[in-house]
Amino acid sequence: MASLSLSLGLLVLCTLALVHCDLDDSHVRVWGLSASNLKGDFLSQPDPYVKVWCGPAFGGMSSILKNQANPTWPGEFNFVDIIRKSVLKLEVWDNNVGPDHRLGTCTTTVRPGTHTETCHLKKGTVYYTYSYDYSH
Repeated sequence: MASLSLSLGLLVLCTLALVHCDLDDSHVRVWGLSASNLKGDFLSQPDPYVKVWCGPAFGGMSSILKNQANPTWPGEFNFVDIIRKSVLKLEVWDNNVGPDHRLGTCTTTVRPGTHTETCHLKKGTVYYTYSYDYSH
């Protein structure tokens, strides 16, 4: 029921904005998140975590891995009822005692199929896999 409400809500928003939205029974799955050579503060290794969005939908955040310059995060992120050509966004953060520090952002427009991505940040490299399945 919530999925139907969300789909109807997005359809109304798209209509009001006079934008063509192609809502369908689609699914994006993100998994296999890892990074290499992440750089945190000068004094210590980073305590990295990742936040994930697909279009306007926030999928959540990974666990925080302490003192990891080369982390591999467990788990996956799932999105349903995706608008075609949505942008998948991953933000990599360093957890700090004070405000957290963003190490970088990865974006890609989702394409049908399964894709392994490499994203070069100023402070390291991120790797992840996503799949985009949709029905017409």
